[in-house]
Amino acid sequence: MNREFADILHALERDGEAVLTRTAGGTLYRRKFVRPDRLILLGAGHVSQAVAELAAGLDFSVTVADDRPDFASRERFPMAAEIVCAPFENAVERLCAGPRDYVCVLTRAHQWDGVCLRAVLSGEMPRYLGMMGSRRRATGLMALLKEAGFAPDRLARVHAPIGLPIGSETPAEIAVSILAEMIRVRRSQPKEADVLERTEVREDLLRFAAEGDAPRALLLVLETEGSAPAKSGALMVVDAAGRTAGTIGGGSAEGRALLEARRLLGTGGAEVIPIDLAGGAEEGGIACGGTMKVLVEDLPVTGRQ
Repeated sequence: MNREFADILHALERDGEAVLTRTAGGTLYRRKFVRPDRLILLGAGHVSQAVAELAAGLDFSVTVADDRPDFASRERFPMAAEIVCAPFENAVERLCAGPRDYVCVLTRAHQWDGVCLRAVLSGEMPRYLGMMGSRRRATGLMALLKEAGFAPDRLARVHAPIGLPIGSETPAEIAVSILAEMIRVRRSQPKEADVLERTEVREDLLRFAAEGDAPRALLLVLETEGSAPAKSGALMVVDAAGRTAGTIGGGSAEGRALLEARRLLGTGGAEVIPIDLAGGAEEGGIACGGTMKVLVEDLPVTGRQ
């Protein structure tokens, strides 16, 4: 097995993120692996349904909680990764929101909004916390929570009323305003200069790289310019039998890198390949005028399973 990729899998199970670090030409590159952000919807009404449908297509892992079995159901939320049917306070305790989570309080009544906010604010502050309702209702609840001893700086981080003010009225429009606000929060996180663009987790690729004793080679896109077929951080693994997992964009760019990968299999070597696609044409006749810098390296077998 390859110990480095086995450790990445373990880190993902433990922390939800991991990193692969490489240095090439004196430059440090970090390829992060980050599981989708978890969105916790407290309340399973019509607005939550609309938010869940939109969020599932925007790389959020949706969790829904409600105390009504007819609402907290797979039929209403087929896209949800998790559905919890329990009293709201118990659901919040069970879900244990953390600093990478997004939480939307979308309950059916002011009473339950207060229960949810108290429970969430009593734990670790999520990256995003929003509550649906009018400005007057939100102001009143914030005043009550302040009197109850909740820190003003934590209360100031609650998005209430929830969503960007776009004049939304229907559940679908409200969902757009909520997701727009969450995306703004997501994109406001500072970017690290040495971190590659792609951060998604491909379990099949990571296990293919980690497991077994047969020689395998890694292909990692370090840099791109122009209309390259893949972003930096694109990954691919190939073995001696020609089996692959992942892609670095397909077409002639991938073909050239795979030829080099097969040559390096079992040698312990590594090379950075510049690929210039200017004037070329990829599959389907679509011209690609970009360039790619691809790291190709033999993956060592560092231990047995």
